[in-house]
Amino acid sequence: MTFALDLTEEQAAIKHAVEEICAKYDDHYWLKTDNSGDFPDAFVNDIAEGGWLGVAMPESVGGAGLGLTEAALMMQTVAESGAGFSGASAIHLNIFGLMPIVKFGTPEQQQRFLPPAINGADKACFAVTEPNSGLDTSSLETRAERTNSGYRITGRKIWTTNAQRANKILIIARTTPKDQVKRPTEGLSLFYADFDRKHIEAQPIPKMGRKAVECNTLFIEDLEVSNAELIGEEGAGFKILLSGLNPERVLFAAEAIGLGRAALKRAAQYAKERVVFGRPIGQNQGIQHPLAKAWAELEAANLLTFKAAALYDAGKDCGAEANAAKYLGAEAGFRACESSVLAHGGMGYAKEYFVERYFREAMIARIAPVSREMILNFIAERVLGLPKSY
Repeated sequence: MTFALDLTEEQAAIKHAVEEICAKYDDHYWLKTDNSGDFPDAFVNDIAEGGWLGVAMPESVGGAGLGLTEAALMMQTVAESGAGFSGASAIHLNIFGLMPIVKFGTPEQQQRFLPPAINGADKACFAVTEPNSGLDTSSLETRAERTNSGYRITGRKIWTTNAQRANKILIIARTTPKDQVKRPTEGLSLFYADFDRKHIEAQPIPKMGRKAVECNTLFIEDLEVSNAELIGEEGAGFKILLSGLNPERVLFAAEAIGLGRAALKRAAQYAKERVVFGRPIGQNQGIQHPLAKAWAELEAANLLTFKAAALYDAGKDCGAEANAAKYLGAEAGFRACESSVLAHGGMGYAKEYFVERYFREAMIARIAPVSREMILNFIAERVLGLPKSY
């Protein structure tokens, strides 16, 4: 059903190996986790034991040393298996989220922090977004005040994934007040520290979908971190974050496309089997055309997604392509899931047909980690040369 990119022998082997793991966890498994809210520990452990959490990490710390292309291929394969964002989000941070430590951490930090993340011993969460700042990272209010041995962090974060299970936290906080820096994006610093529950309270947020992987509001009070847990230079946190935005957009695009493909596969199969008025419903153009359009949109978005990944791996600028891929991938994935639900008719609303979970999860990529509107702002300004509108 899907057009396969020309994969290298190594990439094809990666896809096959990940498919074999995912085959053990069918839609009934993911429905169970979605109903219960239980984290998919067995799935994550299998991925970790296969060495896949380190697919993009350097070989010097136990990773595979591969690129964004391979990471995107892996995450798309997970989502396309039917795991959707329930599966992808359970391992997403490990794949590229700790890349700031790879790029800006000291050799000692890399050797101390990365191997436990790759083998699954450490479980990290990423705390960036705050209730009062939203997408305006320059207005973060969480403070990191200097102490004799490091810093003391106090503040709030929101939509922090996996905080209930995490023993490590990658967190950005303001080390220099906003009114004391030349640019508002200066004075922010990035830390990778122990998730000390004596000083961090994590409250789960009831939400629309992906119940198995929780999101939280964090209340942080006097969290002590050492100088050795500062990643990169003090005050350069925003610049460090920017370096990881394009890979994150590519991964979200790949995952959304994978989810859309899973939905489309189920819809096409149902449309062949479901007979109404003496003929398969898939014989009607009212069913066929939305599904055919969804396929076209998914494949077009996929081409741009892997173009962006290839540009990144080649060390070339990929900002426009990565942002556009995330926009198109999220929209195509959502529309494929919507078309799948509608093709099922009333059955699409029933959990036993699985597509309603896909539909709920498809909203994630449309909202996070950046809105559709901010992507269009970026393209309007950086590609088309139009004046800033906000």
